[in-house]
Amino acid sequence: MSVKFSLSSGDPAADRRVDFALMLFAESDFSGATEMLLAALDMVPGWALGWYQLGEFHEAAGDMAAAVVAWRTALALDPADHSGASLKLALAEAGESAPVPPSAFVEMLFDQYAPKFDQALVDTLGYRVPEFLAEAISGARPGRFAVALDLGCGTGLMGERLRPFCDRLEGFDISAQMLRKAREKGVYDRMEKADLQAFAYDGPKADLVTAADVFMYVGALEGVVKTVAGLLVEGGLFAFSVESLDAPDGFWLRPSRRYAHSEAYVRRVLRDAGLAVVSLEERAIRQDRTEPVTGLIVVAELLPSR
Repeated sequence: MSVKFSLSSGDPAADRRVDFALMLFAESDFSGATEMLLAALDMVPGWALGWYQLGEFHEAAGDMAAAVVAWRTALALDPADHSGASLKLALAEAGESAPVPPSAFVEMLFDQYAPKFDQALVDTLGYRVPEFLAEAISGARPGRFAVALDLGCGTGLMGERLRPFCDRLEGFDISAQMLRKAREKGVYDRMEKADLQAFAYDGPKADLVTAADVFMYVGALEGVVKTVAGLLVEGGLFAFSVESLDAPDGFWLRPSRRYAHSEAYVRRVLRDAGLAVVSLEERAIRQDRTEPVTGLIVVAELLPSR
């Protein structure tokens, strides 16, 4: 059986069956959708995304045992895990815990999302994190910043807010398609493709680092926050957002496959990396199915080394 990862099965006849399966699924005919998708997978058994989709069909029908089998098959076919099957297995308590998401999943997700990102996030979901972070930064330290790094810059929504008060602004993102959209706006002096789970930077130290709506796709923050601390000059600011977790400590993978973080966890990770909280405010950062999503808007400062 050949291993394959693609958005398409590569077989036109199988793709027609998949299209029909998706139509049946939209009509809540889960058994019919599953039968049709299985027929397609008989034709292309190495198509990892098809197995992932089969798991989604089984989950919707309430058959979690079958869903787990399908997601395990998808993961075996595509160990890099573009579909995020490992996250679904973790949520189903049928796999290892997922302290960080697969980088391939995050990259593919945002490559697909890039063409409609600004409209969907700002116009439809009322996304306001860049606005809130810019306000928090200005409140913490009015004036200009010589070097600012925007981690997970996406299409440049945060960069547009930073540009008026940053002399040099650099953007980094895992998604080439997001970077392409951001490049069209012309707000960054430098842009690079980078995975925050293994981020390396060869430029001058920054006096401002931002991560707007990024840590929802990072999970455990210890590594990346330690990295950020190493990017900053003493007294430099780190401004970021997280989705709020109403818990005494820790972080949690939600069914949306986004991570939420508790305030206590955020404060502890910052403290352990030598950063002190300057401001922390709870805000409604966007909408999800017409309900507000609560997040934390955080600005921290790198303390002098001891």
